[in-house]
Amino acid sequence: MIDKPSARLEALYFLKRVQLEQLERTERWIADEEGRLAEVAARRPRAEPPAWVAERGISARREPIAIHAGTCSMARGKLQALTREQAVEALTVHGIRPCQLCRPDTDLGVLD
Repeated sequence: MIDKPSARLEALYFLKRVQLEQLERTERWIADEEGRLAEVAARRPRAEPPAWVAERGISARREPIAIHAGTCSMARGKLQALTREQAVEALTVHGIRPCQLCRPDTDLGVLD
């Protein structure tokens, strides 16, 4: 048992230094692991974009507002991947407008 007040305080400062060193070591381990995971993710090939996507609106129901080719730069926000059949149905049956930039209706053979 430590009786002197100064010795007790010195012991507490020693404990604090040890804990700070352990915290720094743990933070280095975390940074190293994050770096490793970032390298692994960078080596993974990007997923192939879907052929067709539905752009959804911002309302609570998020109804589709436009159909795009999967690589269209105008396709933004909440997107849903579509099959060719779903894209044709969205354009013809549901009357969802085609994007004016990528013109999926032309590529799908659905013209007004």
